[in-house]
Amino acid sequence: MELRADCSRCVGLCCVAPAFARSADFAVDKPAGTPCAHLRADFRCAIHADLRDRGFAGCTVFDCLGAGQRVTAAFAGRDWRTPAVAAPMFAAFAVARQVHELLWYVDEARSRTPEPALDAEWTRLVDADLEALDVVAARERVSELLRRASER
Repeated sequence: MELRADCSRCVGLCCVAPAFARSADFAVDKPAGTPCAHLRADFRCAIHADLRDRGFAGCTVFDCLGAGQRVTAAFAGRDWRTPAVAAPMFAAFAVARQVHELLWYVDEARSRTPEPALDAEWTRLVDADLEALDVVAARERVSELLRRASER
């Protein structure tokens, strides 16, 4: 499982699904589910080279940890521009972002303290059905595993 964003294999989910609040990180307010004004039709950023200068420092540090390409692949050629696809795709992205964060923590713990329980949780999260996954329960399991790994 890749835990690094590959924007070339994504449909710009981070530029559409979440809301942005005008701040030091974002030059504008953007409601959730609304494409950023700088998102091009090919799902690339029209101001990528100038993000910081244009007031979008938050975009330069965001990493979905591979959740975007995972969700894009799961929707097999369909994207959020189709109204019936948008809501389920955004919901899957919200879950996948959390799952990939948990995977990143588990992967780091596995590299420091190999343990079968960490490997089992890794597999469980990689194979998870994003629509059915209880993220709160997954976060609790991972927290306990990380606590134990930290004690070792």
